[in-house]
Amino acid sequence: MTETAKAPVRCGLSGTALKYIACITMLIDHIGASCIEAGILLDRYELVSLTCGNLSVRMPTGEILVTPSGMMYEKMVEDDMIVMDIDGNVIEGTRKPSSDTPAILHIFRERPDINAVIHTHQPYATAVSLIPGLTEFRVCITALANAAGGNVPITPYSAAGSIDMGIDTLKYVGNGHAVILSQHGVMTVGKDLNQALYAAVYLEEAAKCYLAARAACVNGEIKQMSNAQIQQLVDVFQYYGQGTAKIPEDLVKRID
Repeated sequence: MTETAKAPVRCGLSGTALKYIACITMLIDHIGASCIEAGILLDRYELVSLTCGNLSVRMPTGEILVTPSGMMYEKMVEDDMIVMDIDGNVIEGTRKPSSDTPAILHIFRERPDINAVIHTHQPYATAVSLIPGLTEFRVCITALANAAGGNVPITPYSAAGSIDMGIDTLKYVGNGHAVILSQHGVMTVGKDLNQALYAAVYLEEAAKCYLAARAACVNGEIKQMSNAQIQQLVDVFQYYGQGTAKIPEDLVKRID
């Protein structure tokens, strides 16, 4: 008896659809790897300890990629990342997402121009929020104006895991890239992961300088930069990096 040849089983998806799925999978893996690499850098620059903090990115296709809760960045792999829609429905991933996901999603929902959010517990910037009466961390060195986009607001206290973290971030951040959450940590935002990362790193460098200068001064007062000087730095930074025009000479004239 001759056995009837079995026809190949078709999955019901066209070749174009399969290619699209493959591209999305590769994109998730690529962005996930970038998030993990950025998380390792946060640890290297001592902006996080062990499993604290989180990173999230809006994908070009609209989905949100979030780091998992309670995992060390150096031990993460791409499959540990969670992909969800803007309403928090998990599309891909088996891990529990960051406990700050409600705040993260609120930021992405309300600000379509923001494509990356980083939350840290960086010690020096957080220490600035402990100074009584201080509601804003004014630019004291050039790098802070460049990376954070100007002075950094200090928000009221908000509990970890609360949506208030996201609400306060948007209430105070304006066109900048960072806020200090009082007695808690830092939230940075950006058009991409690099912009949010730079804001976090240089905010910490500025906080170190600020606290060291305050400790060295008898009355605790340090030199301040004028609003005009701060704005000049913000404008100059638009020409930073490759692929940008040369800085206009008039833009870098000394401002006393």
